[in-house]
Amino acid sequence: MRRQRAIACVFVDVGGVLLSDGWDHLARRRAARHFAVPWDELEQRHLLMFETFEEGRLTLREYLDRLVFHRPRPFTRAAFRRFMFAQSTAFPKMIELVAALKFQDGLRVAVVSNEARELNAYRIRRFGLGRFVDFFVSSCLVHRRKPDVRIFRLALDLAQLPPRQVLYIENTAMFADVASSLGIRSVLHTGYETTRAALREFGLGAGRTDPPVR
Repeated sequence: MRRQRAIACVFVDVGGVLLSDGWDHLARRRAARHFAVPWDELEQRHLLMFETFEEGRLTLREYLDRLVFHRPRPFTRAAFRRFMFAQSTAFPKMIELVAALKFQDGLRVAVVSNEARELNAYRIRRFGLGRFVDFFVSSCLVHRRKPDVRIFRLALDLAQLPPRQVLYIENTAMFADVASSLGIRSVLHTGYETTRAALREFGLGAGRTDPPVR
């Protein structure tokens, strides 16, 4: 199988693959309960601006001003921000598996993700993603977000590889389909074991990193 794979780079999503979703509807519900903010109001305001936020056209302060602090609150922006960032958790086995693609299989690793700038920077730093990711094509940095096909074309331009030499690990079927439409082979991530098995079909994913990523 190793002779057939011809994979030189792996594109990987972050939320739902390497880490929990950073600020999904479940996290927003937890925030609404914790800070006693009406859920319907918070969610409606979020939906009006989340694409702009994820494309890096709103700062976190501007987003929070419009989301929550458009009226006086008995809590601070700093408290809300800390709660927001604390919703992120790691999937250590997936981080280890993807890191092995770099350290053991010798591939380049690129992140292609939809994330807001401050949250993106926090998650990269907090979970050490820069230790094994060669470059980040985050929506907040390139001002395009999946499923816009241009974000994948940009990632290919940065990788300087033809689509057939790239494998994409993604947990959203539509985004995987968009990548596949460009000729990028995709693994639809539903869990560690199934993704590891899919990688083995390409002769990839030997096991633990050396040294391990923490």
